[in-house]
Amino acid sequence: MDRRKFLKQSSLASSLFFVPSFVKAFEEVASSKLGYKRLVIIQLSGGNDGLNTVIPYNNNLYYKERPTLAIAKNDVIKLNDEVGLNPSLTPLKRLYDKGYLSIINNVGYPNPVRSHFRSMDIWQTASNSNEYSQSGWVGRYLDHYGKQPHSAIEIDESLSLAMKGENGNAIATQDAKSFYNLSKDPYFKNLNKHQNDAHLSEHNLGYLYKSMIAAESSAKYIFETSKTFTSLQEYPNNKFGKQLKSTAQFINSGLQTKVFYTSLSGFDTHVNQLNTQERLLGQYADGVEAFVQDLKTNDTFKDTLILTFSEFGRRVKQNASVGTDHGTANNVFIISENLKKPGFYNNMASLSNLDDNGDLKFEIDFRTIYATVLDKWLEVDDKKVLNTSFKQLDFI
Repeated sequence: MDRRKFLKQSSLASSLFFVPSFVKAFEEVASSKLGYKRLVIIQLSGGNDGLNTVIPYNNNLYYKERPTLAIAKNDVIKLNDEVGLNPSLTPLKRLYDKGYLSIINNVGYPNPVRSHFRSMDIWQTASNSNEYSQSGWVGRYLDHYGKQPHSAIEIDESLSLAMKGENGNAIATQDAKSFYNLSKDPYFKNLNKHQNDAHLSEHNLGYLYKSMIAAESSAKYIFETSKTFTSLQEYPNNKFGKQLKSTAQFINSGLQTKVFYTSLSGFDTHVNQLNTQERLLGQYADGVEAFVQDLKTNDTFKDTLILTFSEFGRRVKQNASVGTDHGTANNVFIISENLKKPGFYNNMASLSNLDDNGDLKFEIDFRTIYATVLDKWLEVDDKKVLNTSFKQLDFI
């Protein structure tokens, strides 16, 4: 095979370029080294309005600042005498009543940034707002503790920065069968015949070649393992529901994957927020409830922790378009059977003591949540992954 032909036929290689070059075949790592606990991350992209998600329905300032955007008291799903949930979150209320939900309020970071892309980078890399990192926090976890490309899987077509390490990356796939069929492309077989050709190591082609072989190995493992399980659980017929269904299939089939990453987009609600947010929160709650039930039916929920975040919250005051503009602090949801503090982990933010920009003041650095999950759930050295020591919380 000449170099020109190699490059000409590399469309498959480009689609699998996110797979790490250092990875060895999955058989080489004993599953016992990775344990059995799994982390499922759900990203609400666009900046979900936390104040209309977890609602201080007895606070007059909430209604004063949001005269046409506030959720009416009679519509709020009340959790206590002061705070309740958006009316579209009834399924989440059922998880709350079972002790499976912990709500962490006022989560953010110092010197917040209101750019979607920059703030998402900060959340995904666990860096300071004035630092720029090319590796994500899950990717660095894989660098140190995962030796297989499928040790972390993003249920999507492309890989988020959170899943990219310094030495290698996770895998992105929406469907195990499609991923496997892609890896069976005849071009792979042709490459196998020329794996020792010297020119394949020129100009980073060796990296590309090894990445493709690693991807083929993992694709086969993911497909052959996950196809052994068929879920009877009914999921919502939307993209997010399908993501969670695939995630449950991977978990329930015994796939040796530690971290799963999913997302639900559309939360940038500058205009006519009410209907859009309620629709999206409904998709989130319906999907998560089905997912938890699927795991419980198959006795895997006890080993699964679900973390939901958004890159920032929204302004306290509604804008002129019956929406909200970019804010700062927000709430984070932790869903598990293993909660030390189910319900409200901490109090809601003050609406009378805002920062200079009229935003909620953050109380809990999001990286303390990451550190807690790494140390207490995944049982690894959080400082090695986050590059700094953070105070841990006690929600698990």
